[in-house]
Amino acid sequence: MEAKTLFDKIWDAHVVKEVEGGPNVLYIDRHLIHEVTSPVAFLGLKNRGLKVFRPDQTTATPDHNVPTENQHLTIMDELSRHQVEMLKRNCAEHDIFYHDLQSEGHGIVHIIGPELGLTQPGMTIVCGDSHTSTHGAFGAIAFGIGTSEVEMVLASQSIMQPKPKKMKITVNGELKKGVTAKDIALYIISKISTSGGTGHFIEYAGSAITSLSMEGRMTLCNLSIESGARGGMIAPDETTINYVKGRKFAPKGEEWDKAVARWNELKSDDNAVFDTEYTFDAADIEPMITYGTNPGMGMGITKNIPTTNGMQGSDKNTFLKSLQYMGYSEGDKMLGKKVDYVFVGSCTNGRIEDFREFADFVKGRKKADNITAWLVPGSQKVEKQIRAEGLDSILEEAGFQLRQPGCSACLAMNDDKIPEGKYAVSTSNRNFEGRQGPGARTMLASPLTAAAAAITGVITDPRELF
Repeated sequence: MEAKTLFDKIWDAHVVKEVEGGPNVLYIDRHLIHEVTSPVAFLGLKNRGLKVFRPDQTTATPDHNVPTENQHLTIMDELSRHQVEMLKRNCAEHDIFYHDLQSEGHGIVHIIGPELGLTQPGMTIVCGDSHTSTHGAFGAIAFGIGTSEVEMVLASQSIMQPKPKKMKITVNGELKKGVTAKDIALYIISKISTSGGTGHFIEYAGSAITSLSMEGRMTLCNLSIESGARGGMIAPDETTINYVKGRKFAPKGEEWDKAVARWNELKSDDNAVFDTEYTFDAADIEPMITYGTNPGMGMGITKNIPTTNGMQGSDKNTFLKSLQYMGYSEGDKMLGKKVDYVFVGSCTNGRIEDFREFADFVKGRKKADNITAWLVPGSQKVEKQIRAEGLDSILEEAGFQLRQPGCSACLAMNDDKIPEGKYAVSTSNRNFEGRQGPGARTMLASPLTAAAAAITGVITDPRELF
């Protein structure tokens, strides 16, 4: 029998029809929707006189446009208010479960899926959002789709997709103190570039990967898209099963035992062939920081910004344009660079472990006076856990305030925008020009590195403050 990768096993089991010389028709187990990419899809259904085919396999939450303060009040921004209202109305019309603002299950779509047990190993999961790859941490095939494809899934619970190539990225060894899953992700992207994964689906493996918690694995898979890949995944193991067990929508009783038996089979065969493979040593990874305007422009925090030596043509021009936007020079050190804002949150680093890490670091210290900090839980559940564990008191004592759940300053589609020219150390996923607000300058980093910047007021190696 032909050896298969984990990706092959799940993909092949979900193919409804193979189009000769074309894409596969792929069955979708779970469809997640939010307020930004769904209105036009619902309008398309309406114009065709269609209902949602399997509403029980669709889950909705508003996240991109929601304010992170005063969520009990009417949303002031007219476009944001309209999009959130449309999502609520469309879900009511099509019998889709909707997690409203301030409800128990509300939060960022890629955080509530795992929290509620909607995300499970072996599934196919899609959402009109590129960071759907987050759910691959559970050994699922999860990827972002466009609005027309959202309509296709709503109408048929299937999607037409060409089968991607397979890539394996192995990280072996033990992570050094102060190095997190975010640092692994930024390190990998800095090595293979933002186009290195194009056309592929990544499977992450190796001892450094299996040592990660589920939350760390979600952070790593979340950033797969930033290497150009369709998604990333990690084979389920005991860590995965322990995380899913007992969650609201996880299988129960006898069904749970059957599910676990299936999930334990989900791994790549020993002699499975990948189209592309990379191997990295965990010992080479230190806390990472980006210096440019794409996630691949990252480096170890103690290093210097690269120079243009050896660069030619458009690569050199793009590099210099990026440094000009950031106000940096080639060869600069990042340590000691100015910081104005610190943002902790997003579907990349808005989970309880991220806030535990941040709170533990700032405990007994004080926020620097020059720093404006936005700490935004990824969901209602995360916010409640923060308060239940007393982390909010630690944060407040150190001069920080907690906001309410939402995507916040990750993408500037709500009120949380970094002002023009200001520097933000951000735990989110993208540092493109204007991503966090017109003219904003973003440095991507882990919650630990963000905490170090928040305390010192400048880019700081968090290991210096342990």
